Amino acid sequence: MILVTGGLGMIGAHTARALLHLGHDVVVTAHRRVEVPSFLEGRVTVERLDVTDRDAFLALGSRHDISDIVHLAGSIPGDDPVEFFRTDTAGLLNALDAARAWGVRRFAVASSLGVYIGRPEVPWTEDLSLPSVALPHLIIAYKKAVEPLTTHSLAGSGVQPVVLRIGTIWGPLVDPQSPFCPIPSLVNTATSQMHADDGGDVCYAPDAGRAIALLTTAPTLNHEVYNVSSGRPFTYGEFASALGATLQPGGSSGPYLDISRLTADTGFKPEFDVPASVADYLKWRETNPR
Repeated sequence: MILVTGGLGMIGAHTARALLHLGHDVVVTAHRRVEVPSFLEGRVTVERLDVTDRDAFLALGSRHDISDIVHLAGSIPGDDPVEFFRTDTAGLLNALDAARAWGVRRFAVASSLGVYIGRPEVPWTEDLSLPSVALPHLIIAYKKAVEPLTTHSLAGSGVQPVVLRIGTIWGPLVDPQSPFCPIPSLVNTATSQMHADDGGDVCYAPDAGRAIALLTTAPTLNHEVYNVSSGRPFTYGEFASALGATLQPGGSSGPYLDISRLTADTGFKPEFDVPASVADYLKWRETNPR
């Protein structure tokens, strides 16, 4: 059985669905969000868990035979950055404790494409050294710290770390007000202040979930760090075109993630192009609020 913390969030839920499709039993943890998406209902075991509670976390191992962990649980920063870092670090360390105590095979953890901020190269590849620069958001700063915390904590344990440098993900369950991805607002309203050639890294959530599931279950992996995204840049003009709308001309595309390493080790290729992702999302929104 594979444990997905934060498994009812957008990326977690799509990861759980992909793992089920690959034939694995899945247990997901939920804390704030407890609504089970229709595509998971009756198919996963849901454990109510505050991941900062170490004893409760470790007790999961007495109820489930957990072979691998995908740690995606996280909080949203409030006014106190120290409290945010304390909360999410406690959850990470408890997950790492559990991985070592249970002797799992693989521990995958969410990092971010934001760790590359400051690198001028395009696309961003995993072998780039991460620069020491000011970061624009507390979540990105935390994700950058997650990487050495994870790899050093698991060194010598027999548990294989997999750092997931996750790109700009959108799709069913996305927060329409997300500061990291303007596509939901564009799709919802078909209007935007963006320019047609603005854009950069984008990946549809079912594709991202499948990539993470493949990295979690692959027989062997040759690396500890993997970019997770579509592997190509997109423009917002492409999304507008799929909606039958137009944007102001101009703009420029931003950086994007290279996924050659992911593809080489798992065979992953995205299944959704822009028209297919927009159509799938609009169909989802017909009967779902987000």
